[in-house]
Amino acid sequence: MDSRDTAAEPPVDALRPVFHLHEIHRDGAQVLYYGESLVPERMLIREVWPSFREAGYEVEVATVRGGREDVVVARPVSTGIDGVPWKNVGLFLATIVSTLLVGALTWYYIPPAEILADPASLLRALPFTAAVLGVLATHELGHYVMGRYHGVDVSLPYVIPFIFPFGTLGAVIRMRGQMPDRKALFDIGVAGPIAGLAATVVVTAIGLSLPPIQVPEWALQGSRQVIIFNNPPLLDLIATLLGRPTEYADPSVAVNPVIIGGWVGMFFTVLNLLPVGQLDGGHILRAMVGESQERVAALVPAVLFGLAAYLYYGLGYSLNESVGLWGFWGLLSAVIAFKGPADPVEESSIGTPRVLVGAATFALGALCFLLVPIEIMSV
Repeated sequence: MDSRDTAAEPPVDALRPVFHLHEIHRDGAQVLYYGESLVPERMLIREVWPSFREAGYEVEVATVRGGREDVVVARPVSTGIDGVPWKNVGLFLATIVSTLLVGALTWYYIPPAEILADPASLLRALPFTAAVLGVLATHELGHYVMGRYHGVDVSLPYVIPFIFPFGTLGAVIRMRGQMPDRKALFDIGVAGPIAGLAATVVVTAIGLSLPPIQVPEWALQGSRQVIIFNNPPLLDLIATLLGRPTEYADPSVAVNPVIIGGWVGMFFTVLNLLPVGQLDGGHILRAMVGESQERVAALVPAVLFGLAAYLYYGLGYSLNESVGLWGFWGLLSAVIAFKGPADPVEESSIGTPRVLVGAATFALGALCFLLVPIEIMSV
C-alpha cells in the first residue's frame, strides 16, 4: 500500500505558532514549508509532530538557501514495503553464496579442487550458512517487527557478504522515521539483542548436539598458524547444561560448524550492545537514562583502547589478534559516538519494567564478552 494514499492533508495550522511561513512547495508526496523557525529545532519538532503524525506525516527540519531560511519537510509515513526489495534480496543471496563458500573451505575442510569440480559440494556447508544467517536475520527482524509495531519507518535487513572467517560482516536495518518517544526507542533497540540471543541459544544447543566432524589428514599436516575462537561464558554455560564438549583432545576431530553460528551471535551481541550512538546499546541506554547516555558513550572508546593496550603491553598479544580487534572498535565507536544517538520526540520515562529488561539485556550481553575472543596459535 502506498503511504500517500492514506495520508491526510498536512495540518499547516499546527505549524504557524512556531514557524513563520513564507511559501509551500510540493515535491511528489512530500510537502516543503519554507520560512523561519521561531523556536529551536527540537522544540519545533515536538510542537508539530503529534498533529502531523496523526495526519500520517513525518516531519524534519533543514536549513536552506545559504542558511537564510528554514524548511520543514513533511513526508508520508511508510506503511509497508513498496515493491520488491531487490537490494535486500540481492545482498541476502550474495551472503548465502559467501557463507557457503567460506563454510565449505574453512569449517568443513572441502578442498578448492573438489568445489571447482563439483560446485554442489558447497551445499554440505548449508547447516553453517543457516546457523549464521539465522542468528543475524532473527536479530534484525526483531528490530524490524518492533519498529513496525511502533509505526517507525524501518527497512528490511541488509545482510552484508564478506570473506573469512564467517562469510558475512553481519546485518543492519535503516531507521528512516522519527522516533516517537523513549519507549519506542527502547523497544526497537532491545528487540534485536533479545531475539538474536534467543536464536543464538537455540543454534548453539543444536550445534553442540550434532556430531563432530572429521578433520582431513591434509589439514593436519605441516606446521601452520591457526585462529582460535575462544568460548564466551554463555557458550560454556550451554555446553555444561547439555553435558557436551566444546573441543576434543584428538586434533582430527572438530566441533560441528553449526556451533560457529552461536559464536557469531554472541560476538555480534557484544558489539551491538556497546552503549554508543546508533548501536543497539546506545538506543537502549539512551531510552533508559535520557541524554546522560552521551556521557557514557564518550567513555566507551577509551575503555576499548585501554583493552587493546592491556592486551598488547600487559599480556603480550600481537596486533593482528584481539589487540587489533578492540583497537578497531575503539576507533569505530568514537566515530559512532560523535554522530550521536537517536533523539526521540517525547522524553517521558520508560518505566521500571523496561529498565529492568534493559539491565537484564546488558547482563546477558556480558555473558557473551571475552577479553580475548580470537588468538593465533602455531600448531
